[in-house]
Amino acid sequence: MTTGSQSGAPPETEWRAENLTIPERTERVEGADLHIKVLGPCRYQSPLVARLGQRAMHHVGEADRVLLDDRVSRVAAARGRGLEDLPTFELAGPRDRIFFDPTTLRVGIVTCGGLCPGINNVVRGLVLELTHAYGVPAIFGFRYGFEGLVARFGHEPLLLRPDMVGSIHQQGGTILGTSRGSQDPGEMVDRLATLGIGVLFVIGGDGTLRGATKIVAEIERRRLSIAVVGIPKTIDNDIHFIDRSFGFESAAAAAADAIRSAHVEATGARNGIGLVKLMGRHSGFIACHAALACTDANFVLIPEVPLHLEGELGFLRQLERRLEQRAHAVVVVAEGAGQSLCVDAAEITGGGSAPSDASGNARLKDIGLVLRDRITRHFGARAIDITLKYIDPSYQIRSVPASPSDSVYCWNMARNAAHAALAGNTEMLVGRWHGRFVHVPFLLATRFRKQVDVEEDLWMSVIESTGQPATFG
Repeated sequence: MTTGSQSGAPPETEWRAENLTIPERTERVEGADLHIKVLGPCRYQSPLVARLGQRAMHHVGEADRVLLDDRVSRVAAARGRGLEDLPTFELAGPRDRIFFDPTTLRVGIVTCGGLCPGINNVVRGLVLELTHAYGVPAIFGFRYGFEGLVARFGHEPLLLRPDMVGSIHQQGGTILGTSRGSQDPGEMVDRLATLGIGVLFVIGGDGTLRGATKIVAEIERRRLSIAVVGIPKTIDNDIHFIDRSFGFESAAAAAADAIRSAHVEATGARNGIGLVKLMGRHSGFIACHAALACTDANFVLIPEVPLHLEGELGFLRQLERRLEQRAHAVVVVAEGAGQSLCVDAAEITGGGSAPSDASGNARLKDIGLVLRDRITRHFGARAIDITLKYIDPSYQIRSVPASPSDSVYCWNMARNAAHAALAGNTEMLVGRWHGRFVHVPFLLATRFRKQVDVEEDLWMSVIESTGQPATFG
C-alpha cells in the first residue's frame, strides 16, 4: 500500500498538539498530512470512458489539487519557496484508469451513528453510480452500523439493487439501520474477507471514521486489498476540512421552522418567551445558521461562548431588559452550551464519572430544561409574570428527508466516493473544500473538531442579527 497519487509517500509528519494554532488551524498542516493512501497501481481502463466517451469524460489527473489555504496573502508568501510546497488536497473525481476490476468487485456500505437527513440519498447515490457507471455486480448493505460487520450478531446484509433504492431518497433515516459504538476490527475484517468485499463505504461522523481507521489498520496488517472510503455524516457540521457536511442544510432549515414557531408563541402573550433547544454538542453551527435563516431569535447560546446567567451582564438580566423593551423574546440554545450550569449526577453522589453513550461521547445534561427552570425562578423572584414555551425538535429535525440542495450534495458526495474507491484510494473521505470536492485523510479529518470561530464573520452576523452581546457576564 502506498500514499499519494500512485507514488511513494513522503515521510510521515508527526502531529503535536502544540503545533495547533487556533483559529488558524490550517497553518500547522503539512503537505504530507494531505497525502492519500492507495492500494496499488491502476491497471484497468475506467468503464466511464467507454460509457461516456472521451469528449464527455472529464477525468482528474495527478496534478489536479486544491489549496489547503487559498488566501492570496498565504499564496504570495510562499512564492519564494515555490507554490508546489504549499499543502494541497487531492481533487476528487473520476480517474481514467482504476485499481479494481469493477466486473468482479464486491462492495459493502455501512451507516453508523445518529440519524441525519440525506443518509438514504448517499446510499442510493452509491448504488446507482456503482451499478450504472461502473457495472459493479454485488453491493451489500450492512445492517445496524458496525454491528452488521460482526457475524455473531446475526445481521444478514442486504443485497442492494437500483430498484430497491430507487425512491429511498424521499424518506428520512437509513434503510440499513444504524447503531453507535465500535466493534472488534478483527471480527469486522473477518466478515469483509468472508464475503469477498473489495471496497467498504463508511457513512458516519468522527467516531465512525476513527472506527474505520482501525479497520484499515487491520486490513493492512493482513495485507489485504480492501479500500475503505468515508462519506462524512455529522448533523452538527463539526468535521474539519469540509465546507459543510451533508444533511446540515436540511437540519438548519427544519430548525428555522422551530424558531418561527417559538416566535409565534412568544408574541402571543405578554412577556412571552420561546426557548428552543437545537443540536450541537460541541459546535453551534445549526443554532447560528437556523437563527440567521429566520431572524426571529433574540439570543443564540452556543458551546463556543461561555454562558453566565447571573450578574448585571449575565444572560438573565439581558433577557429581562429584552422583555422590558419588546415584551417578548426568542432564545435559541445549542445542546452543548452552558454545560457548567448543569449539575452532574456524579457531583450529587460524590464521585464517579459522567456517563457516556456507546460511542464514548459524554452524555450531556439538558441545558434546555436548566434554562427553563432558571428563567422561571428568576422572573418569579421578581414578581414578573412570563409565559415560557420550551421546544425541543431534535429528533424531528434529524429525521426529515434531505432538502433539494442537500440531495444534490449527497449525490455528488456519493459519486465522488465511488470514483475514489474504484481508483484504490483508502483511509480517506470525500469532502468539499473551497467549493471543490476533495479527498481528506481520515487522520486529518479527525484530529480536531470544527467549531464556530467567535472572532470570524459567522458569529458577528449572529450578534448583528439578534442584537445580543458578544458575551454574557
